[in-house]
Amino acid sequence: RTIKTEPAYPGHIPLNWFENAFLAVGSAVVSLTNPRRGDMVATLGETTAGPALPRLRDIMLESAEGRRILKECPRVTSTTVDMNALAKLPEGTFGHTYVTWLERCGVTPDTRAPVHYISDPELAYVMQRYRECHDFYHSLLNLPVSVEYEIALKVFEFTNLGLPMTLLSTAAAVRLTPAKRKRLFEEYVPWALRCGSSAKSLITVYWEEKWAMDVGELRRELGVWEAPEAKWRRPLKEAKEAAEKR
Repeated sequence: RTIKTEPAYPGHIPLNWFENAFLAVGSAVVSLTNPRRGDMVATLGETTAGPALPRLRDIMLESAEGRRILKECPRVTSTTVDMNALAKLPEGTFGHTYVTWLERCGVTPDTRAPVHYISDPELAYVMQRYRECHDFYHSLLNLPVSVEYEIALKVFEFTNLGLPMTLLSTAAAVRLTPAKRKRLFEEYVPWALRCGSSAKSLITVYWEEKWAMDVGELRRELGVWEAPEAKWRRPLKEAKEAAEKR
């Protein structure tokens, strides 16, 4: 059939099936050998999404919050979210918890790559929304930034959202030390499987309307609970490498 070659939205790069498959394999290899290549991780997510994105869109359409998200298309960046206002919220609110997590991990909401390879504009937004909400999951579940905890969160996301890339990313576990790998599979993976499967589909959450909500109450509403106690104190080199990976 004829492949549409005109971009469907700003930044869109149309692909035929062969180009998509080639990028999927290439990005998978590069992502495994160099997990800090955030551009390749993003490409892997887009080229392997398949039927997962239409399914997530259907889930969003089934809820009032999800439908409003698709209609209003909110973005999560340092220009759309008032970080100073969140920092002034009472301790224990979701907004304060989120901005505190960003500061503690030394990251910003501006590190998420734009979507390029998904042809349907609405599905492209669903993928962008998933990316930009990733740090909300980190802060809500009390997970720092490191390879070990990113893998745990990917297992949670796969169980909750079903995106293939989130499962493929767990291959990075081979790069962990034996002790960290043991802890990952004995403590974090069981938690991620239970928590992700019991939680409300997080793609339907209008997070920007939850800033002032007590974070404990929000966890109960969504059916999630904090991950096993994380080791927040990490060597500076490891922290820097984890931040670069993002």
